[in-house]
Amino acid sequence: MNSSKIGVLLANLGTPDEPTTPAVKRYLKQFLSDPRVIDLPRWKWLPILNFIVLPKRSPKVAHAYQSIWTENGSPLLAISRQQQSIIQKYFDVKGKNIVVELGMSYGNPSMQSAVDNLIAQGVEKIIVLPLYPQYSSSTTASVFDAFAKALTAHKKVVPFEFIHSYHDNPLYIQALANSIELADDELLLFSFHGIPKRYETEGDFYASHCRETAKLVAEKLGLTEKQWFLSFQSRFGDEEWLQPYTDETLANFPSQNVKKVAVICAGFSADCLETLEEIAEENRENFENAGGESYRYIPALNANADHIQALVKLIESKI
Repeated sequence: MNSSKIGVLLANLGTPDEPTTPAVKRYLKQFLSDPRVIDLPRWKWLPILNFIVLPKRSPKVAHAYQSIWTENGSPLLAISRQQQSIIQKYFDVKGKNIVVELGMSYGNPSMQSAVDNLIAQGVEKIIVLPLYPQYSSSTTASVFDAFAKALTAHKKVVPFEFIHSYHDNPLYIQALANSIELADDELLLFSFHGIPKRYETEGDFYASHCRETAKLVAEKLGLTEKQWFLSFQSRFGDEEWLQPYTDETLANFPSQNVKKVAVICAGFSADCLETLEEIAEENRENFENAGGESYRYIPALNANADHIQALVKLIESKI
């Protein structure tokens, strides 16, 4: 076996350090200042962000984080650390000279710290795995930007592989299918994070990747077209985003005689604010208040064994 040391960088969005207004404000400022996330001209957007969005939004988001915070901190960070640890143990048991680091596009642990740690440990190659199955310029590309920026601190830029997406990877599709058990009269709703509709028209792969993932999982489960539906959540601002919208879809379902739903957020590799608060809590209320009878949130794949196996195989394909 080649004895050269390989670094694996697991990358995700990030999370505030604490569920407090100041910590959330710091996190949102970094997140929403990224042109990949909000691509308005800086002269126009930054005053809106600093004087309107952050003062108004930070306390609300902090309150939402408080409802899901655990003794281990943010669910996203705790689960991501668990994924990192299990993948590291897998390679250790295999006797492979591989070191796994976790880096976030925003917040801590930072992408810079992850890259610094890998370089300090003498890796001769880095495999970057953004934990976003479906590519989006607002997520996957932001990881690439952060990774490239982190490399500027080093004269020694080692070769690297960047995993673009895995929306149709058979092991990932199977892991999703394995996590779903439907009652005969339940409709399966795939809720993906939204992006502005304009991004799709400008060439972003995201919407097509989401639709392909949902289609493949539905086929794997043997579902008919009437047994599943796809929608997009978490829209922000006044611009049109990918439709149909999850909140409106769930509020309208009961009037369309859809009284029982199971919701899966197949674009999230780990449970987080958008799944645990927005989908499991807030949208449950939307559905039930509209007359829905049964609502189930299907947890993200998190550290499930078949999910870890899918991630490991993606990494091994680049070694």
